[in-house]
Amino acid sequence: MAEQKVKRVVLAYSGGLDTSVILKWLQTTYGCEVVTFTADLGQGEELEPARKKAQLLGIKSEHIFVEDVREEFVRDYVFPMFRANAIYEGLYLLGTSIARPLIAKKQIEIARQVGADAVAHGATGKGNDQVRFELAYYALEPNIKIIAPWREWDLASRTRLLQFAEQHQIPIAKDKRGEAPFSVDANLLHSSSEGKVLEDPSIEAPESVYMRTIGPEEAPDKATVITVDFEKGDPVAIDGVKMSPATLLTKLNELGRANGIGRLDLVENRFVGMKSRGIYETPGGTILWKAHRGIESITLDREAAHLKDSLMPKYAELVYYGFWFAPEREMLQALIDKSQEFVTGQVKLKLYKGNVDVIGRESPYSLYDQELVTFEEGAVAYDHRDAQGFIKLNALRLRTYGMRARKTAK
Repeated sequence: MAEQKVKRVVLAYSGGLDTSVILKWLQTTYGCEVVTFTADLGQGEELEPARKKAQLLGIKSEHIFVEDVREEFVRDYVFPMFRANAIYEGLYLLGTSIARPLIAKKQIEIARQVGADAVAHGATGKGNDQVRFELAYYALEPNIKIIAPWREWDLASRTRLLQFAEQHQIPIAKDKRGEAPFSVDANLLHSSSEGKVLEDPSIEAPESVYMRTIGPEEAPDKATVITVDFEKGDPVAIDGVKMSPATLLTKLNELGRANGIGRLDLVENRFVGMKSRGIYETPGGTILWKAHRGIESITLDREAAHLKDSLMPKYAELVYYGFWFAPEREMLQALIDKSQEFVTGQVKLKLYKGNVDVIGRESPYSLYDQELVTFEEGAVAYDHRDAQGFIKLNALRLRTYGMRARKTAK
């Protein structure tokens, strides 16, 4: 039962069975007015059916919000994260994690606009998304009422959900009556699949799971060579053609898909404490990650690059756990953005059967000095004899350590 009176709630609404059941459950359990928000994050689905379904369920037209946020998503969330080269547990490019703070932010903005006193989401009580949504809600609106139906109701099975839907005349697509073989979440950066047939990590995922990429074995036998231009750490052009953030990522997705790039079968550690197995596809993001590392390799000072790399796991963890709006993430972002001041130039990449290789890089701010690194004579700035003192000074503590070891061994 509802713990307190709620007048109006903003629901993150996809138009699917689960969130449609949640919509009606909010109305019947809390007796409140429901406002729906549906975000176009590039998931590849038509969103107008969500609007029509909300209207069918009795939501006023002025309380149905459907917004294309693809450009904002890539510009203000994906690109800042890629400046950090963020990867969770060495492999995961955080495609689901980075979408949640934007959805939460939009819900809070709508709540203020329509005078809602609560927000709701459809995340389960076992996963990371409940944490990500709610940490963002509280950061942006500290006193907001949060409703998480999966932690409150008794609709614990697919059968119960369908019974509730039928009882309340909620339309059910024919393909929703059977048990879904796995759960899918998608946006412009990636798609993720988990659950059901994917729960046993010892069994290879069926090919039918993959929707964003062709199999590397089916990719062309000829490599695709492209260039990506960067300005201050962000990609701005492919093959010399300037593009908006969302358009550029869409193009990289197409290139990645065609070359079988970006598949990942991962067992990860959820924030709530359990391990889970997921199948991720991040075609454009995988290319972008490699390209960004490539341009940084010639534009970042060694110690700046190493410091940035040492902080990356913490940054990635903050994104994965849902602390996007936390002060520590913002502090790290300021440092990362400072490091990108001269990360400008062009990277050439070869895409071939699931692989991405950097094969060229150039920048007007390059720190690479061919005169210094050449094996040929003539480098004025480097005297080989200087290395002797450099090595001896760095060996001082090792020599001291070695002398003690010899004494104690006697």
